[in-house]
Amino acid sequence: MTKRILNRREFMRSAATAAASVMVVGGATTILASNEAWAVTLKVLPPEQAKVLLVVTRHLYPHDMLGDIYYAEVVEAFDTKMQSDNTLKTLVTEGIAELDKAYGVPWLALSEGYQVDALKRIEASKFFQTLRGHTVVALYNNKNIWPTFGYQGSSAQDGGYLFRGFQDAGWTMQPDAEASPPAYTG
Repeated sequence: MTKRILNRREFMRSAATAAASVMVVGGATTILASNEAWAVTLKVLPPEQAKVLLVVTRHLYPHDMLGDIYYAEVVEAFDTKMQSDNTLKTLVTEGIAELDKAYGVPWLALSEGYQVDALKRIEASKFFQTLRGHTVVALYNNKNIWPTFGYQGSSAQDGGYLFRGFQDAGWTMQPDAEASPPAYTG
């Protein structure tokens, strides 16, 4: 066996993009990166349900540049909610059962296209809407992903974006002077 030391950049890249697997460790459900760089322990969700929610959250808001750790943190936050709300436990169990019924096989056994189709079939359900609402907040409120999307965070405390980052986005077109005159500053 050869030993390889990763530099900081290689470690961060592999830690964020490592594929995740779900297992039971010491009686608790754990979502573990394939390279063991990170792990998330869940208290309520059983392994199969955790795996379904991990895949569902990625289908709901798919970003190839985000590693599974960010989606695992969404599932971890949902698991925390479930600790104090028994109705969520029932909702998840029934919602996953509905996904499994869509094609008569376990939802995780379906191809990605059929998984998305099964999700579309239940998008009006309370399970789907609850998970979608939780995912959009938990995922995009994670300050660790903001730089990936070019978001610098709140600017209200700095006087707004007018003189701080308004034209910093490299992917926007620069308008001509007539279309975008200097800002009125009072």
